[in-house]
Amino acid sequence: MAYYRDLREYIDVLEKNGRLFRIKREINKDTEMHPLVRWQFRGLPDRDRKAFLFERSIDVRGKRYASPVLIGAHAASKEIYAYAMQCRPEEIAAKWEEAQRRPIKPKLVTSGVVQEEIHKGDNLMEHGGLEEFPIPISTPGFDNAPYLSAGNWVSKDPDTGLYNIGNYRGMVKHPLRVGCDSLYPQHLRMHREKWKQKGCAAMPVAVVIGPTPNVGLVAVTKFGSTVDEYDVAGGIAGEPIAVVKCQTVDLEVPANAEIIIEGEMPCGELEREAPFGEYTGYIGKHKISPFLNVTCITHRKNPIWNAFLSQFPPSESSLLVKLGQENAYYKFLKYDLGLTNLVEVSFHNESSGRQFLVISLDHPTQLEAWKALNGAAAFSPTQAKFTVVVDEDIDPKDPDALLWAMTFRVRPELDVRVSPERSPGLDPSVATVLESEVSARRPSGGSGLQINATRKGDYPPVSLPRKEFMERARQIWEEECLPPLTPKAPWFGYSLGAWTQENSEEAELALQGEHYQTGEKLARDRRKG
Repeated sequence: MAYYRDLREYIDVLEKNGRLFRIKREINKDTEMHPLVRWQFRGLPDRDRKAFLFERSIDVRGKRYASPVLIGAHAASKEIYAYAMQCRPEEIAAKWEEAQRRPIKPKLVTSGVVQEEIHKGDNLMEHGGLEEFPIPISTPGFDNAPYLSAGNWVSKDPDTGLYNIGNYRGMVKHPLRVGCDSLYPQHLRMHREKWKQKGCAAMPVAVVIGPTPNVGLVAVTKFGSTVDEYDVAGGIAGEPIAVVKCQTVDLEVPANAEIIIEGEMPCGELEREAPFGEYTGYIGKHKISPFLNVTCITHRKNPIWNAFLSQFPPSESSLLVKLGQENAYYKFLKYDLGLTNLVEVSFHNESSGRQFLVISLDHPTQLEAWKALNGAAAFSPTQAKFTVVVDEDIDPKDPDALLWAMTFRVRPELDVRVSPERSPGLDPSVATVLESEVSARRPSGGSGLQINATRKGDYPPVSLPRKEFMERARQIWEEECLPPLTPKAPWFGYSLGAWTQENSEEAELALQGEHYQTGEKLARDRRKG
């Protein structure tokens, strides 16, 4: 089946499958829109969350906008994320693996619907520049401006020609100027440094709003600097992304997107940006950051403005990042690092899908356990503040199972390490604020914690009834019409090596009602004491 032609076809699919709330009443984009969507993340389980399409919006000044606003269409729930990947939820990991291992390069086309209307030169302010669009305030009462939240920032490495697509917040400062929260070692900032070293006054940049969802999925996922995100997006779609040349900068952008903001990012100037509600669950402090001077805006007729719901976890942003990063780390650890016994990689949503990582290995050696921990640390200096490696019998997604493993399979003096110089960037527990071009070249401050929660030898059996007895008990449960069960692993007992033949024989005697035989044996073996 062909991938979605554009965002509008994708919206139709969500609506037909009952995954879209269409809001027809007039909504204030600055005070009502994000709070309304926020409620489903504070009051509904994942399975009931949907995307929102706001058909009519106004701002605090009473201005009415023609463009609808779409929020939650990438990852309001895992099911919606699967629609964006065009697969079933249980196929997400396999689809990501295929996309990374078999990327497809984009194809250049001569025209696209994203350039149905072009505003540049003397016509750049014809419709008010960025004022044309209903850009919401994400955290009313705390944010100091509307922000681009689902802006896919496109830049190009001047040495290799490889494209990067990154999701960065963008503070709207002027109808023709928008901030960009990109700090080193993020790839846009690395590109800007290269352009600066070449003596260029500015770097060409384009911000893509409302492409097909695969572009948004790769934009929030961190890959290596040798990976072109257009290629991975093509791998998700199973076909090349159609791209068109920008009007005023030397970049190529998705031809079927809703809106393109073209511009130049000065290489020698920075501005204060924020405060802004962040994915950490706290308001992000202001930074000194790059900014974009807008040179052209192109868009479809009656374009749809796309936004992410981020801020306090869980959110659309945290699930969006979690699922992408899990699969990026999986590919790196299994195929690049050679951990063939890798079972699963899980980021916990409560850590905004970024900072609490659990890696499951099948019967790992201690060398493999530490290889996984060190490999995860090397993959990104700004993510996985806490990394735990567990055995194959521990569900890495289950906090209860994880705490059990950490409590009884860890000797802190041997199995815990602190890695210095790891900076999550927006983590308020890290005091460092990167405010200058010099300090932004490398993150400083902060640390990471690595925990080896694997068994270091044979363990006694898990103290639950054996599998056949639990299965029979569940059959009785269901026959009695007791409440539906959602089993959590482990739900039956199993041997972990420290269990003798004698132990087994005695347990079998108990099951036959012959436990007195064991009592007689113990009496014969009585000792003085």
